[in-house]
Amino acid sequence: MSGMEKEQLNPLFSNPLEPYPGLSVDDLNRYLPAIIKSEEVSMTLDTMKEGMFLGDALEGLKRLPDNSIDVILTAPPVSPWREIGNQNEKMTLQEYYTWNNKWLQESQRALKSTGAIYLLCGWRFSGMYHALLSDYFRVQTRITWRDRKAGNQDDTPTWFNEIGDIWLATKTGDFVFDKGMVTNEKKIQASKSANNMSNLWLEYFTMGSDQEKGDLPEMMLGKILHASSFKLSWIVDPFMRKGSVGVAAKSMGRRFIGFETDQDSLLMAMKRIDQS
Repeated sequence: MSGMEKEQLNPLFSNPLEPYPGLSVDDLNRYLPAIIKSEEVSMTLDTMKEGMFLGDALEGLKRLPDNSIDVILTAPPVSPWREIGNQNEKMTLQEYYTWNNKWLQESQRALKSTGAIYLLCGWRFSGMYHALLSDYFRVQTRITWRDRKAGNQDDTPTWFNEIGDIWLATKTGDFVFDKGMVTNEKKIQASKSANNMSNLWLEYFTMGSDQEKGDLPEMMLGKILHASSFKLSWIVDPFMRKGSVGVAAKSMGRRFIGFETDQDSLLMAMKRIDQS
């Protein structure tokens, strides 16, 4: 056996006590070598490829071709100091506004004319996102859902907040929205309410396994993708975390591209999506 062959057989990690929650030594040996940084990505309309990439959301979006993406489905971070490479200092509100403005501008460029962006956020910055989206897109509606993970607020002086907003905005007035799929309960396990077209989604909420795996209800993500995409559509999540959007996209036959700055979260997402 040659020296090169011996090197290839040596595992990257052999210590079973490596502190990667949810990832075994075998997982690390499998997924760490497969990590690709976003700055290494170069795509054209003819060379687009699915993948999960380690890197900044803004830089990742810049790698996508113009008019190439069907749906951007994402929940931007509330405290994104890590996005600018500073682990110890949060952005000011003005810096946060400017940062969001930049990645939304890139999102508008990358979306197809028939595409849509679904932006999930909490109440605190919902008004800001409405204003920002209005600069680049046509805001179609605001969906309200029961975000139970937001209810862990023991120090709040008033009522707990248990709702989240989902802003739906489109690039043009001619966009994909399959109303028949949304209203057909046999095709999509969705609402128990009388009107599946309502923008009040209290039947979806984060709890139990959803919070542990990735924090977004996969059934809710499925409803969104059913409405605004088809099989083989391109779905992008610039703030992937542990890959809930990617899991939903893969299970429905969509093509997925995700970006994540945190390597541990990226590894977990790679494992979840690979095993879904």
